[in-house]
Order: sequence, then C-alpha cells, then structure tokens
Amino acid sequence: MNASLRSYDEKVPFLVASIISTLLLVLLIPVVGVLAPVMLMLTGGAIVLLIIILKNPFNGLMSLLVYCFVVVFIEREIDGFPLNYGVELLYFVVFVSIIANINKYKLALLNNDLCILFAIWFVISFLQLFNPSGASPRGWLHEIRTSGLDSFFLTLSGFLIFKSKKHLNSFLYIIIGLSLLATLDGVKQLHFGLFPGEQNFLLNSPSHLVWGKIRVFSLYGDAGQFGASQAHLSVICGVLALGPFKIWKRIALFVLSIVFFYGMLISGTRGAFFALLPGIFMAIFLFKNIKVLLLGTLFTLVFLGGLKYTHIGSSNYHVFRLRTALNPEDPSLNVRFSNQERLSKYMKDYPFGGGLGVIGYAGHEYNPGLIFATVEPDSYWVKVWAMYGIVGFTFWFCMMMYIIGKSSGIVWRIKDKDLRVKLIALAAGFTGIIACSYGNEVINAFPSSIIVYFSMVFVFLGPQLDENNDKLINQI
Repeated sequence: MNASLRSYDEKVPFLVASIISTLLLVLLIPVVGVLAPVMLMLTGGAIVLLIIILKNPFNGLMSLLVYCFVVVFIEREIDGFPLNYGVELLYFVVFVSIIANINKYKLALLNNDLCILFAIWFVISFLQLFNPSGASPRGWLHEIRTSGLDSFFLTLSGFLIFKSKKHLNSFLYIIIGLSLLATLDGVKQLHFGLFPGEQNFLLNSPSHLVWGKIRVFSLYGDAGQFGASQAHLSVICGVLALGPFKIWKRIALFVLSIVFFYGMLISGTRGAFFALLPGIFMAIFLFKNIKVLLLGTLFTLVFLGGLKYTHIGSSNYHVFRLRTALNPEDPSLNVRFSNQERLSKYMKDYPFGGGLGVIGYAGHEYNPGLIFATVEPDSYWVKVWAMYGIVGFTFWFCMMMYIIGKSSGIVWRIKDKDLRVKLIALAAGFTGIIACSYGNEVINAFPSSIIVYFSMVFVFLGPQLDENNDKLINQI
C-alpha cells in the first residue's frame, strides 16, 4: 500500500503539469497560432526539468553543466534571447532544491579548506562594491558572478550534492561527450561552413580571421575559450588513458586525447598550448612513477624541441601558428606585455584595485571614464590584478597555489587506483587552466569555469570517496 501511494505521489506532479499544459494550449492557439504547440513543448519540458531537479539536486548540477556548454551556441543562433540568465535561474532552482532536501545532507562537509577559501573570496568580491575608485555598481553586478559567485556556489553545492564515484563518472562522461560534440562542430566550421549565427559572429569578430584562416570557436564564446577547453580535455583523456581500465577504454581515451589536441590546434589559440604543458607536467608529477616521469618528461622535451628548433609541419597553418606560441618576439605577446606595463603605472595608487567591472568588456560598457577601461587585460590574472589590486591578486594567486598543492597531497594518499587516476586527470586539467588563464580569460568563462570548480570539489572529496567505496558519502 505504501509503495503504491509513493508511486502515486511521484506521478502527481507530472499529471498536474499535463493538465496545465493542455489548458495553456487551448488558451494560446487563438493568440499566437501555430507557435503555441512549440511554446508549450518548451514550457512543458521546462516544467518537467524543474520537477526532476527539485526531486534530485544532482540532476540540477548536471543540467547546469550541459547548459553551460551549449548556451552560447543557442544564444548566437536565436538572436535576441538573453539565455545567459538561464545560468542564474538554474543556480536558484538548485539552491531551492538543496533547501528542500537539506535534511538529507551532512552540512559538516562544508567545513573544508576549499569552501572556506572560496567563501572568503566571495566576501572580498562583494566588498568590491564599495571600492572608492568610483566604479559603476552596474559593472560590479555584471562581473560578480564570474569573479566570485561561480566558485562560491559551485563548490558549496558540489560538496553537498556529489555523493559517490558514480557521480564522478557521470561528470566525466558528460564533459568528454560534450567536448567531443564541440570538436565536431569545430570541424564543421572549418571544413563545411558556418551556421547563420556563427557567420554573424565572425563578421563582428575580425580577430577570428587571421591570414584569411578562421580561428575555430565552435559552441563557445570565442576561439580562446574553445582552444583552452579542448587542451583541458586532451590532458584529462590522456591521463585517463594511462589508467588501470579495460584496453578498449584506454585506446578510446587516447584517441579522444588526440582528437581534442586537434581541436586545440584548429582554434588558432596559442595560449591554449599553456593549458596543455602545465597539465602534462602536473600529471607526470602526480603519478610519482619514475618510469612515467622519465618517459613523460622526455616526450614533452622532444615535442617542445621539435616545435622550437625545427620547421616540421610548418606547411600546415595550424601547426605554424602553434609554433609561434614559443616565439618570445611574437608581436601579440609584446602587445600584452606593453599593456601590463601601462597598467602597472596606474596600479601603484590602487592597492585594492579599481573594483569589479572596471576592465575588459564591463569596463568599456559601464566604466568608460576610468583609466582601467583603456587597457585590454588579455589575461584573467591581469584582470584580477586590475579589479582587486595587488592585495587581492596576491590572495587569489596564493589561494590557487594552495589548492593545487593540497590537491597533490590528496591524490597521493588515494589507495583506489581507478579513483587516483581520475583525480590526477582532474587535478592536472584544472592546473593547466589556471596557468593558461595568464594568457587568456579562461577560468572565468563557461564551460571551463564549471569544469574547474567541480573538478576541485571531486579532488577534495577524494578521501571520502576512497574510504566509502560506492556508498553515499554525505547523506544522513
């Protein structure tokens, strides 16, 4: 009887949604005509997704992950729809779902270094609203999510919601699958042409055409984000290919690593190369295996030497452009150094920075009168320096170095070999993105940001996952 009642209770929300949808269809057809069924399907799908998320917050985080991969593409093709606000909406729905299920979680799990550090960083970001430099509050509002809220919300919700190795596996399957979809879309852009929205984006972004060649941007906001994300996944899959898994899985992962490396190449983003190298060295370091250390170091040095001191493959445009990443005389690199030198003269009088939204797009849009807006950051590190000052940047940099160091210690103590390799892959991946963000704004943009913060959470949850095997680690 109880089982049948539970089954009935589970069906009630879907029954109510069906009745509401039918009534809406009857009311909408006379008003909007044939678009009514389409609108209703979308509304019905949203209602069903809402119910699924409210019943299980994990579905909300995975929906958010998927959304962050595709939102820019959809927004580009459906011009005029501000779909980026869907991120905040999903944050709110996940938050409500957590509150509704709060009795199921061990809140003590939030008492950890990662949550504390990002909570402090969020408070610092919030206090920047009162920065005396005179920056616009609208600029602060535009910047607060990517600068402080994302890391705070995603890490706290991750610690509460992620419960098992199955959740870790689901996360890996989703990011690898969607990144492969992005690679395929990039190949389509390069060899088969662009969708209308992509064509319009290219017309308004001349930097994505170099020497008459397209810098592939795929589903993402720009080629820099696409290239860095592909390098990130190349590292993850390459490390996983070394794991104690079935041979066909290892071969498949190795092939995927090469495919993602190709995706990085066609992006034309030289900075993405510096997500690859630190990631590889971090993985070699974490394996603590002399054989892997020697072979990995030798392979990397030979690869770098081939790029730096030979002309092998230079007839291919993408290889030629990648090779310029190792040229210290590259004009683009020197422009960035020049901008940093200009900014350093202003920063002497701003130890706490100019405030959120004073540089980059938000600077041009909301603070055009401030001196910071006249300098292009071209780097997330530089952006943090300009917004938070040397004091804030020092805290952020030390926080990132601490997270990388603490992650190393956690990974080395993991006994489960499968789990250890997966955590090495995640730690190497986010180390590469942190390093790569010196040359581009990567860690503050989707999907890299959500992958990085969830990766950090899984690494810090490593000891509990290791001890509890497949048991739930944070449910009462």
